[in-house]
Amino acid sequence: MQLTLRQQLTRFSHLLQSALFPVLEEELGELSDTNKRLIAVLNLIPLARFIPSSRGWMGRPSKYRIAIASAFVAKAVYNFQHNRDLLDRLASDRQLLAICGWKHPWQVPHESTFSRAFAEFAEMQLPQFVHEALIRETQKDRIIGHIARDSTAIAVRETVKETARQRKPKQESKARARSRNRKPRKARQAGDPPTRLERQRTMTLEEMLAELPSHCTSSAKVSSDGHNQYWSGYKLHLDVADGQIPISAVLTSAHLHDSQVAIPLSTMTGKRVTALYELMDAAYDAQEIMDHVRAQGRVPIITPVARGRKSKSEIAPNPTRQLSPAEEERFRERTIVERTYGRLKDEFGGRCVRVRGAAKVMAHLMFGVLALTADQLLRFVSDSS
Repeated sequence: MQLTLRQQLTRFSHLLQSALFPVLEEELGELSDTNKRLIAVLNLIPLARFIPSSRGWMGRPSKYRIAIASAFVAKAVYNFQHNRDLLDRLASDRQLLAICGWKHPWQVPHESTFSRAFAEFAEMQLPQFVHEALIRETQKDRIIGHIARDSTAIAVRETVKETARQRKPKQESKARARSRNRKPRKARQAGDPPTRLERQRTMTLEEMLAELPSHCTSSAKVSSDGHNQYWSGYKLHLDVADGQIPISAVLTSAHLHDSQVAIPLSTMTGKRVTALYELMDAAYDAQEIMDHVRAQGRVPIITPVARGRKSKSEIAPNPTRQLSPAEEERFRERTIVERTYGRLKDEFGGRCVRVRGAAKVMAHLMFGVLALTADQLLRFVSDSS
């Protein structure tokens, strides 16, 4: 008889509690809650499957790549800001040392070796592949009700790449002041070149991702209290399933509009899981996005945008469509993506990024997403029991 996801995770959790934890506590002493969570995460994710083996190759062998990768997962679980914090903890915590795969402190490589190994993991997209394998293995027999989509700001300490579209702050403020009296955009004509959303409808996933900008830029957004927030860095775009389980992730430049990543994310998610509804806010209100979601057999629920300019006689323009009461009820589930971002930034290192370059920033974030996904899967079992 084939076991359901809940039954498989329940059996896995039972084995941890009844078999693995007692054996480790006999050897290492009583385990802390954080170490237990780290052990559960490392045993759930297929990390060793994607670590290349150096046996049979000429030259100096790579040192403890599996242990180093496990240490970077531990860095996310412990929410350490720097590699130095991780190494100091490994030197003083015998339990963490053994969990990562070393027997003695002198076996832990130098900090420079950790940096080189992290660069290798970033180049080969190790955490992305491990996360995809984890999602495919745990969600393949599950029908997901809702996929919530949104982005979050990722601030980094990196030089902003100058582009032709960037303006000086004074010029930008004047341009915003002039935009109040600017006329609405003209409707697109038949001879106009296709937009990115229109091009994405006929592109492969690899072509769509390659076209998205991923360099460090500056951007701004309006916070929930109405104030402008500015940052330099990137945007992380996530698709999150019921249970706050991240399904797909894409990193782009900070200035890129959220709608430009909707079709690639929807395509990526469709290849990994089976879902029924996709929930998005007003930033994703575009006909091309809705058509793409429907073409994949899912139902888009997007907050409608009030099109057009306000007139003096009306308080606000009327939107062209309205959400039905049933859609409004389902749209309330979109908060799962916001809670996921909150956990990623507060508990798994997403708020403190100390690496440079899109590949390394994505690897740092994906180690956190990977640990968060495994932790949420285990919570999914404990909450349902």
